[in-house]
Formats: sequence, C-alpha cells, structure tokens
Amino acid sequence: MAEQTALADIRADDGGKPDAAVVRDALGVGVAVGLSGFAFGVTSAGSGLSLLQTCALSLLVFTGASQFALVGALAAGGSPLTAAAGAFFLGVRNAFYGLRLSQLLALPRAVRPLAAQWVIDETTAVALAQPTRRAVRIGFTVTGLCLYLLWNLTTLLGALGAKAIGDTEAWGLDAAGPAVFLALLAPMVKTTTERAVAGLAVLLGLGLLPVLPAGVPVLVAALAAPLALWAEGRRRGRTRHDAPDDVPAVPDDVPGEDR
Repeated sequence: MAEQTALADIRADDGGKPDAAVVRDALGVGVAVGLSGFAFGVTSAGSGLSLLQTCALSLLVFTGASQFALVGALAAGGSPLTAAAGAFFLGVRNAFYGLRLSQLLALPRAVRPLAAQWVIDETTAVALAQPTRRAVRIGFTVTGLCLYLLWNLTTLLGALGAKAIGDTEAWGLDAAGPAVFLALLAPMVKTTTERAVAGLAVLLGLGLLPVLPAGVPVLVAALAAPLALWAEGRRRGRTRHDAPDDVPAVPDDVPGEDR
C-alpha cells in the first residue's frame, strides 16, 4: 500500500527534469550549506571539544542543528547530558523525514542503512522537490555526498583554524552557529501556526535563560509546539461550534489556507 502511494506521488519519468539540472540544484545546496561546517568546527573547538571529538560529531552525527545545539550548550556551561538531550530532540525530526523518503527512494535493503546517514533537512528538501523517482534518487545522492564530504572537510579546517584564531568570542564566531541555524530555519516558518511555535519557543528559551541551567531552556522551548497546536485546535473547535447551521464551516484541507 505504501509503495502504491509513493508511486502515485512520483510522476512518470517521461518529461521529467533533466539529470544535469537536478545535479546542479543539488550541488548548489550541498556547497552552500557544506561551507558552514567551518563555523561549526570553530564553534566546537571554542567550546572546549578536541579536534577528534569535533570531527567525530560531523562524521557520525551529521546533522548541523543538533551539532550546533550540542556544542552551544556545552560552551554555555551546560552538562553533557543536557546538551545531548537537546541535540537528540532536534535530531528526531530526521526520523520523520526518513519515513517519507523511504517510500520515494525505494532503495534496496542493503543500501538503506548507508542512506539513512544522509537523511537531513537539505537532502530531504532537494529530494521532495523532484518530479520523478530517478530525479529524487539523483538529488538525494548528490546532495548527501557533496554535503557530507564538504561539511566534514570544513569542520576539520574550522577546528584547526580555531587554534590560530584564538578567542572565538572576540571575533564574534561564537554566534556563527546560531546564525547558520536561524538562516536554515527561517525559510521553513511560513504558516501562522509555525510562526506561533517559533515565537513562543523564543520567549520560553530567552525568558528562562537567566533562571535555568545552560541547555535546559532549549528543552523547555520544545513545549512551544504542543502548546501552539493545542491552542490552534481549540480555536478551530470554537470556529466550527460558532458557525451558523446554514453556513458550513471552512474545511481543514482548503488549499491555500494560512495555518
């Protein structure tokens, strides 16, 4: 059933996007985001992690938001457990990406564990933008390979360069991690509900920063999502209840509705 659904979402290969265009788009994303690995390397080294630890994070974890969250919490004096918990919750979203991509890519079982390492925001975005299964596979593979190689290379260069730079805070490089994360996140916040979640998360995180241990405000800020969704559900419930009997309520799936 899942396979049939996936096939329905992928149009026939005839008339699809040329392979060269897919590769060009994938390389553009891979290079643009991969270069920010330098900022992670500098930030990680500045937070006290060794060269080996910094490179291991990029090689094994390979999800920028979680990596920046981890080293940011450590740099702020948070405990390793709290820092790891915050990074874990940020990385959980990749599991949901994998559920969708597994249908679209339809890779052999032997390849799936290797492909799972590349299931991140950027590879998912490129893959979902493609019109055919062949284009999905090309976009995912090229983006993943380019980004993985470049991210790890620039992580190494950043960690090595941090020693020559010295105090990263004096150069303002301690803010590079959050800045890159916000740059990746901002284009994804489009609907009213998403903006409410982002705003509430900022208020919780910044408001609790002076009173809670480092790293804990990030975990508490995660409560913004269920709170905003609960409020949205209550609002829609009241809208349906208050609608006159002779005027049907607006259905949830109206195209273009701002949520």
